Amino acid sequence: MDGSYEPVEAISQALDRLYDEQGLDIPIHVDAASGGLVAPFIQPDVVWDFQVPRVKSINVSGHKYGLVYPGVGWVVWRKHSDLPEELIFSVNYLGGQMPTFALNFSRPGSQIVAQYYNFVRLGKVGYRRIQQACQDIAQYLAAEVAKLGPFKLLSNGSDLPVFAFTLKEPTNFTVFDFSERLRDRGWIVPAYTYPKNLEDMAVMRIVVKDGFSRDMADLLLNDMRRHLNYYAAHPESTHTSGSPGFSHGVSQEEKK
Repeated sequence: MDGSYEPVEAISQALDRLYDEQGLDIPIHVDAASGGLVAPFIQPDVVWDFQVPRVKSINVSGHKYGLVYPGVGWVVWRKHSDLPEELIFSVNYLGGQMPTFALNFSRPGSQIVAQYYNFVRLGKVGYRRIQQACQDIAQYLAAEVAKLGPFKLLSNGSDLPVFAFTLKEPTNFTVFDFSERLRDRGWIVPAYTYPKNLEDMAVMRIVVKDGFSRDMADLLLNDMRRHLNYYAAHPESTHTSGSPGFSHGVSQEEKK
């Protein structure tokens, strides 16, 4: 949730110990929705995929760091026998029997063609260049956000080009307030709470993708400074306890 990788290799080693102690043989599925098309190009030494014997399946979203429009995703299994038979059913509406485990309805193939085009057009070198540029911007932004004063980094973009931050201490605004003010300037920087047992932790998250330049990062930082100056000049509490809801293109003034 904060752009950090899960320690797949360490989890596998813990499961190895569990097997030795209790005989429980637990396989691993890796949800590599974003990292599956980042780590191989800019962090090739991270061990998370089929190099780990317990990893039996991996999924990745092409419409995230695969650089394709929504929505296309991929899932691969180590070997055919790792795909549970109960997930497979046979359809014949195309004129012959065909096994499938996808949802059975008409769906476009344009994203698949686009993903194939990107793989061929960009190759490893192109993806490495793009993902490294995204990470460079993410780490620059994270460092600058930390310098703003009231924010505490929870991650810094050194894994995925993503980082999360929260408020160091209670103040006259919440991350939800700040997120909404940024939205009025055209920035979608979501604020949300962590899952169960960490619901009291409210954070903001910035995701850097291809096309987000250093100039855009500086524009975002300028708007963040502008809003912090506003709150400093208006010390009365403006707390929002939770997310105000989302509406495309509706500003705070229009909501009033």
